[in-house]
Amino acid sequence: MKRPMHGGNLNWAAKIAGCPPSMLLDFSASINPLGPPKSAINAIEKGLRGLEHYPDPNYPELRLTLGNWHDLPPEWILPGNGAAELLTWGGRELAALDAVYVLSPGFRDYKRALDAFGAKIISCPLDVAKRSQNSLLEKDLKLDAPITSNCGLLLNNPHNPTGQLFSRREILPYLEQFALVVIDEAFMDFLRPDAQESLIEDVKNYPNLVVLRSMTKFYTLPGLRIGYAVAHPQRLKRWEKWRDPWSVNSLAAVAAVAVVADTEFQEKTWQWLESARSKFYQDLLTIPGLSPIPSAANFFLVATDIPASQLQTQLLKQSQILIRDCLSFPELGENYFRIAIRYPEENQKLINQLTINL
Repeated sequence: MKRPMHGGNLNWAAKIAGCPPSMLLDFSASINPLGPPKSAINAIEKGLRGLEHYPDPNYPELRLTLGNWHDLPPEWILPGNGAAELLTWGGRELAALDAVYVLSPGFRDYKRALDAFGAKIISCPLDVAKRSQNSLLEKDLKLDAPITSNCGLLLNNPHNPTGQLFSRREILPYLEQFALVVIDEAFMDFLRPDAQESLIEDVKNYPNLVVLRSMTKFYTLPGLRIGYAVAHPQRLKRWEKWRDPWSVNSLAAVAAVAVVADTEFQEKTWQWLESARSKFYQDLLTIPGLSPIPSAANFFLVATDIPASQLQTQLLKQSQILIRDCLSFPELGENYFRIAIRYPEENQKLINQLTINL
């Protein structure tokens, strides 16, 4: 079976581990272990009655709910079949420009979306070994060519795979320099609102800004595929003409409406993550041969003295634990692996096994 390019491929991992997929402890996919929330499950159960009907292709209730959440009119919101679908349309827009600047290493789907439409990509390398949460974006964007008025910028915040949180203040000047800026904020919900560095509040002032959000990671709904874009209505209307109708299924729509109002689940997640992340990081620091990078998200990128794919195989065969190798990030290769933050007892199990294997 071909080595997966993304985390969470349990069938592939189970063949190596020699066990059913259900027996694996998955650290490879950065998904909230606390969910799905009961509010989503209840909404899905009630929504089953509507399966005999097509969804409203305009998704008025979902757009209104998300718009109210972000203090925006509903026409500034476009729900999608996960953030990945919306990234495709962002890639189409970016590819029409002279060039697109992209941070590297970066989420593999960025290249997919840009390559699909023949974009010229200019990589802006991050010095991963020197990452810290306080690093500024202007130090990270090492532009290899002059920026013209017809270039685009694609970045994510917090950054994947490093977990770096970039300052909104440092990003704002780039909105004046680039013709189009697409910011993937898939992991921003893992920060409390007062700690977020989101640019959603800036979309009204910048017609050239698009912000993408995922609802699958924070609310543990990857199987439903739900995300949304925040941008100028004229741009979103263009995207709607490009895509297939009914991109969001009715169960995903009702679940998304429900979880936005689930403040209890949101608070529970923030409390879990703040405590679990701090301890997990400190424990990783104690293991010789590993160098974890501080993260604002729900995962860590970890430098390793032994090949990451070798360590991945050892953990699967010995402990049925799956970590994410970074072979899909050419800049990282065998020198790094990425792990999600899970329940404290699960994190401790991984710490114990890493200690044995290193």
